[in-house]
Amino acid sequence: METTTQSEIPGKTIGIIAYLTFIGLIAAFVMNAEKNHEFAKFHIRQMLGLVVTAIVTSIIGIIPFIGWLIAFVAIFLELYMWVMGLLNAVNGRMNPLPILGRKYEEWFKSL
Repeated sequence: METTTQSEIPGKTIGIIAYLTFIGLIAAFVMNAEKNHEFAKFHIRQMLGLVVTAIVTSIIGIIPFIGWLIAFVAIFLELYMWVMGLLNAVNGRMNPLPILGRKYEEWFKSL
């Protein structure tokens, strides 16, 4: 019986690439289009949700004072979620991101 080590997880590299900026997300999406690895799809959905959250936070940040405060706090939460997602991909885990990860799976399940 063969066992799969973490380095042999199908789509692991693509999953890691998804967390390397917006361009990495697009590259991962294109790379996984034919291969359709479930691990990569999971991390692409998580990073896509994080990017959408960052865009919404940026728009909210336009609002003086309260928007600035929300955006300031959100930046640290988004950074935390990004680090956790990257670590999950590197370690071969399919754990949803803290705070909104389960919602990202629900919202982007068609990808």
